[in-house]
Amino acid sequence: MLVVDDDPDVRAAVVDGLAVEGYDVRDAADGLAALSAVAAAPPAAIVLDLAMPVLDGLAVCRRLRELGDRTPILVLTARDAVSDRVAGLDAGADDYLVKPFALDELLARLRALLRRAAPGPAGAADGPGDAAGLLGYADLTVDPATRTGERGGTPLEFTRTEFTLLELFLRHPGQVLPRDTIQQHVWGADFGPESNSLSVYIGYLRRKLEAGGAPRLLHTVHGIGYRLAAP
Repeated sequence: MLVVDDDPDVRAAVVDGLAVEGYDVRDAADGLAALSAVAAAPPAAIVLDLAMPVLDGLAVCRRLRELGDRTPILVLTARDAVSDRVAGLDAGADDYLVKPFALDELLARLRALLRRAAPGPAGAADGPGDAAGLLGYADLTVDPATRTGERGGTPLEFTRTEFTLLELFLRHPGQVLPRDTIQQHVWGADFGPESNSLSVYIGYLRRKLEAGGAPRLLHTVHGIGYRLAAP
């Protein structure tokens, strides 16, 4: 694990918490040091503060993704505005956590990221797809290998969490998926029904899928969950 934060107290607390859980942890105090650390020895995951001097977390995310690095990234931000969270995810982060945070939640989010990053057995995928491994529904086509796709000719890119959520719907088109089933699949048992992560990520997916005025595909089924359905 690599922990990147310019606040020495936050950095030390996260490093100590991860070490207690048995993770091999390194740390860096700024974005340039983080890039050097990743180049020297790629970590299993990165905990990355957004607001740092020299090179901020957004720039680090973008640089790693431009280099083709797919290491799971959990960003830390002191700002809870939707625009700030979206900026981190659009830069290539896989999940976010708002400061101040509970160490248990940080650990849970990292465990979820590591589960999603783990390669599955060959041939394990099921559900709708084609010979090339692509998934599609209506005018949406996505590639699980690259977590990219297009809708109506508009190219799309998804974070790891966004794609895990979207893939679940694509493999069960038309079915009403209960909230607890979706949360268990995407985040695991660490997240209870009080978590708002699912509604937040549904919002992120809708924002991308409905760009340019495209009709809604992800529909809320009140009191139950969500359903992928053509308009």
